[in-house]
Amino acid sequence: MRFQVPQFIEVEDKIFGPLTFKQFIYIGGGVGVAVILFLLLPRFLAIIIALPIVVFSAALAFYKVHGKPFINVVEAFVKYTFTNKLYIWKKEDKVVDSRQQTVDRGRPIEQVYVPKLSDSKLKELTWSLDINENRNPVTKEPEDGL
Repeated sequence: MRFQVPQFIEVEDKIFGPLTFKQFIYIGGGVGVAVILFLLLPRFLAIIIALPIVVFSAALAFYKVHGKPFINVVEAFVKYTFTNKLYIWKKEDKVVDSRQQTVDRGRPIEQVYVPKLSDSKLKELTWSLDINENRNPVTKEPEDGL
């Protein structure tokens, strides 16, 4: 059976002339707010307030930042502005005093000494392991029935 695979699924359909549904809503909302401002306020004040609203609605409808719609930038700005910010890199290291380390019953915590291996000692150990493995390779017996 053959099925048709939809293509260009990222492209929105043009519903209102050259505008998509979202673009039409953004432009219609901006123009609607501007008309209401012109009806309620004096002309000079309405122009001052309505002009940024119309520009913002046009940016929402048509402007793209790095190939993504402007609404994504506005959403990121609002999230960043209203969420808590945690700066991990300002964390201060606490100095631990060995005299203050005690268990619940007042006994001091036992400290275990772990020796550190230098690079030369580590290389020597890995070399000896490689040599011993090559001298005594692990052989598997073939399984019956193959």
